[in-house]
Amino acid sequence: MKKTSKMVGALCAALIAGSMTTLAVAQTTHDPATEPMTHADNKAAKEQAKANKKADVAQAKADKKKADAQADADKANADAKVKDAKSQ
Repeated sequence: MKKTSKMVGALCAALIAGSMTTLAVAQTTHDPATEPMTHADNKAAKEQAKANKKADVAQAKADKKKADAQADADKANADAKVKDAKSQ
């Protein structure tokens, strides 16, 4: 009888420990999507939007410079081929 009592006690302790762990996880779970936006959140979102816009503009400028440089290189290559063909 004593052995069964110890097993039941251990089982109860394990169940209690498991439920406490579940409770702790449930309390620390944080879902910002379900919380209302604060003034600070709105301000941060606006600043992020500005930063994203600046990054997009900078990327577009870099892409244009790259395209222009490639076009110049292609034109120089074509001119060189024409000049080479004329000299032969």
